[in-house]
Amino acid sequence: MRPPSAPEPVRLTLPVEATRPCRLATLGPSPTIVDLETAYMARGEALVACDAARRLAVATLMAERAAQAMAARANRQNLP
Repeated sequence: MRPPSAPEPVRLTLPVEATRPCRLATLGPSPTIVDLETAYMARGEALVACDAARRLAVATLMAERAAQAMAARANRQNLP
């Protein structure tokens, strides 16, 4: 348990894009070559978007940890 004088830890909210599940296009029954090409392009776009969301989540986590570390250093400096 934290001492009563300790501040609340820094918490950042993940952007919605980072919490949304990745959606990948799939082929239906009896796909044509056009269906395959369309799904191929859609999957490529979805993978780029999913990777960007993953990077956003990691960047948010790293920023939160950095803010927590700065707060902890400030608290240690303010202790008697």
